[in-house]
Amino acid sequence: MDKKYVLSADNVTEIFNDCLFKEGESTDNFVQAEGITNMVGFHPERLEGHREDIKDMLSDLPDDFKVSKGGGMSFLNACDTKDGKQWTGYHQVMEQLFLLGLVIGEVKYLAPRELWEVFPGGMPYYVIKD
Repeated sequence: MDKKYVLSADNVTEIFNDCLFKEGESTDNFVQAEGITNMVGFHPERLEGHREDIKDMLSDLPDDFKVSKGGGMSFLNACDTKDGKQWTGYHQVMEQLFLLGLVIGEVKYLAPRELWEVFPGGMPYYVIKD
């Protein structure tokens, strides 16, 4: 796909939904990601087809999320772009973006789930490759 996706709730939701299995497709071969509240199995070929789109959208998040800039940041700060504009007000859509990033290996948790309770709001911190 040659279209550059900018970070928006519509783009995240569109790609997330496209990477899910469609009715009637075999789910024997799936790629799994565990988020804050959801565990999702993605269609591997469609996911791979959106790899660059996902990376483009992740690159629009604040630089503090990047490994070489801030070293990671709270999920709660992922509602804004690196330009300080709010791109979504929905945690569900933010989680969708991170689930996509996790499953393609571009995002990691900074601490295991057992330690999230010590972070503000009990939310995980994420770091994005750059």
